[in-house]
Amino acid sequence: MITTPTPPPAPFRSLFVRAGDGLRLHARVYGQAPDAHPPVVCLPGLTRNAHDFHDLALALSTLEGRPRRVIALDYRGRGLSAHDPDWRRYSIEVESGDVLAVLAAAGVAEAIFVGTSRGGLITMALAATRPTLIAGAVLVDVGPVVQAKGLIRIRSALAKMPRPKGWEEAIEALRRLNDAQFPALDEAGWRKLAEGIFREPGEGDKGSGLVPTYDPALVKTLEVLDLEQEPPALWPLFEALAHVPVLVVRGALSDVLSRETLTAMLARHPRIAAHEVPGQGHAPLLDGETAARIVAFIDAAEAGDDRDPSAPPAAAEAAGEIRGEARREAPAQTPPQTPQEPRLPKAGSHPGFPPRPA
Repeated sequence: MITTPTPPPAPFRSLFVRAGDGLRLHARVYGQAPDAHPPVVCLPGLTRNAHDFHDLALALSTLEGRPRRVIALDYRGRGLSAHDPDWRRYSIEVESGDVLAVLAAAGVAEAIFVGTSRGGLITMALAATRPTLIAGAVLVDVGPVVQAKGLIRIRSALAKMPRPKGWEEAIEALRRLNDAQFPALDEAGWRKLAEGIFREPGEGDKGSGLVPTYDPALVKTLEVLDLEQEPPALWPLFEALAHVPVLVVRGALSDVLSRETLTAMLARHPRIAAHEVPGQGHAPLLDGETAARIVAFIDAAEAGDDRDPSAPPAAAEAAGEIRGEARREAPAQTPPQTPQEPRLPKAGSHPGFPPRPA
């Protein structure tokens, strides 16, 4: 008798949810409920999707003795979520509501958030509006001050992004547009980036070649900005995270999160740690040592330990140097620290807050 081997279980399942306006949203769910430990919610960058968190989600959901459920979202217009017919609804306000809809469907009342770039801004916005939802936060290459030069580069790259015929062409295009941010990235790293940005064509796709995993109309949210001026700072939103532990992951070559802003963040938050990824810019890949640091931070956050046990001695020493620098430079680097009521920026003044639909 010939038996067919049982295939291994899929690492994640897809969850589809209707947003408040009826749009179909998608999220990857790793691990199983009920939750023995606080789940982790992963929020990607502007044009990115749940794929970016695969390595981290696997590490968290399969950790021996402490597996966690991980919910990694595709915002509207990204990944397997439906595109919005009005690009002005690609905003942090709308997407925050989408996050809440997904978490309600997944039965999540409190979680630790990992937010890359735009995902970090959404995390801060949720901390201001739903503080009890957030038990800890990892901000990946983002802070309350977003550098205009980084946004200019991203806008230009999106405008120049071709539709490649195959994966080799996709990797070459990404390398050409982003080599300054990732000079040391190997072929496997570029392939990983490419697989998050493009997909094979499917039924209903027009033209030939790979298809972007995001709505190209997203570039309009950057085209309407006056980037001759720096976007308004969001310190009140960052300070809404003061009640939870925070880890900031910065690409050493980032042109979005400056070292000065990181120093100021370390000075202003009572329970914060930092990890810098050498040889990478915006936004660093969440694998290898970086994923291990995040896993250790999340465990410490759940245990209520404000220290950063995830750092090896050399990294801990470097983090101490950053903290010392923050203490010395804080008066010159940070705005007045009088608590402010968290308010969202004026529509059209910030990359996450485009003009509202008419």
